[in-house]
Amino acid sequence: MKQATRWMLAAALALGASRGFAADFNAAKYGAKGDGVTMNTAAIQQAIDAAAKEHGTVVFPAGTYLTGSVFVKSGVTLRLDKGVTLLGSQNIKDYPVMPSRIAGIEMSWPAALVNVYKQENAAVVGEGTIDGDGKVFWQAYWDLRKDYNARGLRWASDYDAGRPRLLQVFDSSQVQIGGGLLLRRSGFWTVHICYSHDVAVDGVTIRNNVDGRGPSTDGIDIDSSRKVLVAHADIEANDDGIVMKAGRDADGLRVARPTEDVVVRDSIVRDAKAGFVFGSETSGGFRNIEAYNIQMLAKVPVGIMFKSAHTRGGWGEDIRLHDIDMDGVPVVMRVNMNWNPAYSYARIPESEKNYPAHWKVLATPVPEQQGIAHFHDVKIWNIKAKAAATAFEVDGFANAPLQRFSFDQIDIEAKKGGHINDAQDWRFANLRLRSDVPIEVGKASSVSGVPASP
Repeated sequence: MKQATRWMLAAALALGASRGFAADFNAAKYGAKGDGVTMNTAAIQQAIDAAAKEHGTVVFPAGTYLTGSVFVKSGVTLRLDKGVTLLGSQNIKDYPVMPSRIAGIEMSWPAALVNVYKQENAAVVGEGTIDGDGKVFWQAYWDLRKDYNARGLRWASDYDAGRPRLLQVFDSSQVQIGGGLLLRRSGFWTVHICYSHDVAVDGVTIRNNVDGRGPSTDGIDIDSSRKVLVAHADIEANDDGIVMKAGRDADGLRVARPTEDVVVRDSIVRDAKAGFVFGSETSGGFRNIEAYNIQMLAKVPVGIMFKSAHTRGGWGEDIRLHDIDMDGVPVVMRVNMNWNPAYSYARIPESEKNYPAHWKVLATPVPEQQGIAHFHDVKIWNIKAKAAATAFEVDGFANAPLQRFSFDQIDIEAKKGGHINDAQDWRFANLRLRSDVPIEVGKASSVSGVPASP
């Protein structure tokens, strides 16, 4: 067992044990009302602030508590028991704009509904619900996107449509999330762990595809963070399920913070655009990432995905993905180093004269030698996939091939094998591919253990 894995298991147990005797602070005593209509932001924050003085636990009577952004302080447990719902305000003014990182660049952005922001030793746990009620923010995005698409600004729409995440851990440490929480209808990403370390997300159910399918409602995003454990997650999202991120283009290369020492285990992705993902924000790099005992179902179009762009840069190494089952997932593994060009490459049209500062950041050129992501030394084993359409869709860059990927005990039932391009020293052992069309290996690739195409 890797040292990071041992640490995470011990840390999660220790963090839970350390909270056993904390004093309770009932939010109702500070004026919170669970009637679903009273705005409770100030009352909940007062309870949190009082609990912070004694490292206590904030609790609630059963009910639905309408609120804007709340900020969990150091030493505080925010406990949502069964029957308790935090319901997000649909007024964007109830989410204060703060310094953050969004989709790979540092900028000011509306706070999440629940925040652990520059704190330590904090927790958000329980069998209750955090409901973002996010449909109004989804529609605002689509309205902006329609206008931006017509102006050649597809790449800017995700950054200009400020939407609240559901739960963010930012620049914090020793944080515990889970214990049976239901997270639903996020306005944007659901759980965002950014610039943080020693974080355990254990026992969350994510249901974002209620009231429609919200754009960019990722499940769990681990962003330039380290020593992170994700376990027992059950995810339905309308974008990536569980995703590793590390910065975008010039700004991500400036920050240069990797995501590393991460374990994801014992989870299921039922609905998402992709199940387990690296990118597309890859600039800071990835190291020592392990995912295992993951199940993916038929509403997930792609099981394992690596995505980047030729301005993104970064790297990935010592990545281990194993014991993953896919049932009806159309594409088992996709690698696309030139992903979604309309979004990935920012070019400000000459017709745009007055624009926000972050447009210039997004459009800052990246030298070619810095812009290519380099993934190497990836191990993938014990993968079972049935009723797939395609086994592999792999496209790197000829001047930066994907190096030293090894596969063992791969059992795939698919209509076609797909293709592997720009891959160097890829090795398959114990590959069982039941397909009418074999895998096509590109001329620039070095792949062993795959039967040659007829």
